[in-house]
Amino acid sequence: MASATSAAAERYVGPPPPDGGSDFDAQPVRSVDVPVESDGQPSGIAGAHSDSAAESTASVGAFVDAATAAVRDAFAAADAARLTAHEDSGAGWDAEAAVRIPLEQAVVRARVNATDGGVSGRTLHAGLFAHAAAHPDAAALIWEIAGGEERVLSYRQLAGEALAVAGALRAAGVEPGDAVAVQLPKGSEQIVATVGVLAAGAVYVPIGFDQPAARRAEIIRTGAVVAAVTAGAEVPQVRTLALSDARVYQEPLELPVFPDPESIAYVLFTSGSTGQPKGVEVPHRAAMNTIDDVNERFEIGSADRALALSALEFDLSVYDIFGLFSVGGAVVALDEGQRGEPARWLELARRHRISVLNCVPSLLDMLLTAAAGQRLDSLRMVILGGDWVDVALPGRLRQVAPDCRFAGLGGATETAIHSTICEVFDARVPVEWSAVPYGTPLRNVRCRVVGPAGHDCPDWVTGELWIGGEGVATGYRNDPDRTADRFVTHEGLRWYRTGDLARYLPDGTLEFLGRADHQVKIRGYRVELGEVESALRALPGVRYAIAAVIGSAAPKLTAVVVGVDGVTLNADALLAAAADLLPAYMIPTRIELLSELPFTPNGKPDRRAIVALLSAGEQVSAFVSPRTDLERALVDIVAAVLEREQVGVTDDFFALGGDSVLATAVVARVRDWLDSPNTVVADFFAARSVAGLARRLLDREQRTGTQGRLDAVARMYLEISSMTDDEVLAQH
Repeated sequence: MASATSAAAERYVGPPPPDGGSDFDAQPVRSVDVPVESDGQPSGIAGAHSDSAAESTASVGAFVDAATAAVRDAFAAADAARLTAHEDSGAGWDAEAAVRIPLEQAVVRARVNATDGGVSGRTLHAGLFAHAAAHPDAAALIWEIAGGEERVLSYRQLAGEALAVAGALRAAGVEPGDAVAVQLPKGSEQIVATVGVLAAGAVYVPIGFDQPAARRAEIIRTGAVVAAVTAGAEVPQVRTLALSDARVYQEPLELPVFPDPESIAYVLFTSGSTGQPKGVEVPHRAAMNTIDDVNERFEIGSADRALALSALEFDLSVYDIFGLFSVGGAVVALDEGQRGEPARWLELARRHRISVLNCVPSLLDMLLTAAAGQRLDSLRMVILGGDWVDVALPGRLRQVAPDCRFAGLGGATETAIHSTICEVFDARVPVEWSAVPYGTPLRNVRCRVVGPAGHDCPDWVTGELWIGGEGVATGYRNDPDRTADRFVTHEGLRWYRTGDLARYLPDGTLEFLGRADHQVKIRGYRVELGEVESALRALPGVRYAIAAVIGSAAPKLTAVVVGVDGVTLNADALLAAAADLLPAYMIPTRIELLSELPFTPNGKPDRRAIVALLSAGEQVSAFVSPRTDLERALVDIVAAVLEREQVGVTDDFFALGGDSVLATAVVARVRDWLDSPNTVVADFFAARSVAGLARRLLDREQRTGTQGRLDAVARMYLEISSMTDDEVLAQH
């Protein structure tokens, strides 16, 4: 276990350790506030533009001593000024510190945020119609019907069908700027309908084909939807068009409508914290900013073909469709029945020589597992987003597609698909990464990491990720209060407050640390689930790890883990190894080993299903009496601390009402009363039970060659503890 733990410790990027020094008389550190201007520079500092995407993968190596001193001195100076200003009232202790980041860090931030570039000013569908005029017979949309028979729409045919749909919408009273729902099964028909809605100058609102009726009704109401394109089913309260009729409508629009780039292109509904879906309004300008950068950066062109894996209501689908149409490439569409069949994806990728894949990490993982070492030589670019990117994926991809480029992108629906990029070259993943980091901003995008007082956080310090620039959405549909809360203006630039936790590394790389709303309180401690997951993923053999809290009266931190193929994991061993990476209160009470994670339709881990699974697995174990003198002594100590009549050796200490304070009391008694000074609180957190703690103590005894000593001390303890005070005094 020691070697596994040390390897994990190398992979886990935790907060930088303090240097232990106390020399605050070092050379003064220059520091500045960092208002990031619209040109990406902090006030008074000239930054250099990034020369290549390679800068986004700069090494995140050892923390530089000078940076440590800089952060330390910045905080020290701010604290001194704050407390001096309030020394009479004492109010300084409660005031927010206006910490200024050091100049050296400000220069790096300015450099990575110097992203100004061209803006095409095009709408999402402009490229498709341009290519329909220039290359009308080129393949635009490819799919297969039952039996594997191929169907193809050329650019001319797709444009013609889209204009027919637009004409049908116009005849139904749809005007430019109106919202139109697209409620169709996944496949080529979805894409035809979506392009048709845009050609009418309208806004498309995807509604999952399998959405519950109540949620569908809420989306239509909040989205101010006036019409819907379906497979034939009527949608209550709106005008409904059957696509089969609309695509052959005899009075198509003569020309597509190309609205102002600031006009809304689509509204995607995501889960809201109140339980009500929230609709994100994304303008053409924002979506095209992302598409143009990705296409130019990776030289995506008319020869490329993309496999459209993502659901239409998930924002990665925007690039799947319009990223390729904007450059004259072809989209290979899956139908509804193929969504969960990676073996089928593999067939399609081979048969149609897919060159571009843009999806969430879990879908790539499924595809690579289905490939089982077979080659996909046509694949030349993989773009992952929407979730944590496992550090094993670049290496696994290289085995299947040796010449393929690999990039992890970060962002939010509210910032138009992707906002940051980290390209991994030649599958070289630094050992300290527990996940591929967010990297650096895309073109015309800015990123801040902001503390509670609204100031930029120094390197290594966790804060909320703010994303600004051309990719920022308009706001939330018919929700001005939520829009005002999440979309803010700072230093003349509009920003979206993501709710993601992140931190800057010294080279300007952004590291994603999880969601702020995934912070929970366990036994009085605030715990970030993302940090727990990051540590568990760093353990050898772990492929996925998801942490969750179950229970309300006595909430418990738990986790599920999926191992890499061919590796057998042991939950107890993982808990023991986690004790070397996490503070005691952040170690899960139990780990459940799964063969696969449950996923949402968008390919993200289904946290609700995981909580349900973990809750269902909470069973009261049968009572097991102590079997040895050591176990009897430990039961006596634990029962006394918990003030319980009965404690079984396999009972979980924390399930019985234990917490970190009581665990400390148990360990203190074990150290003193069982003469075991090397026992630490982390031992008990990893062990969870009397039996587990006994095993750890005996293992340590065996390693030191003092077998039998603990049992002898335990017998003496039991003998003395059973005596009355008079009997104890009589022994002296």
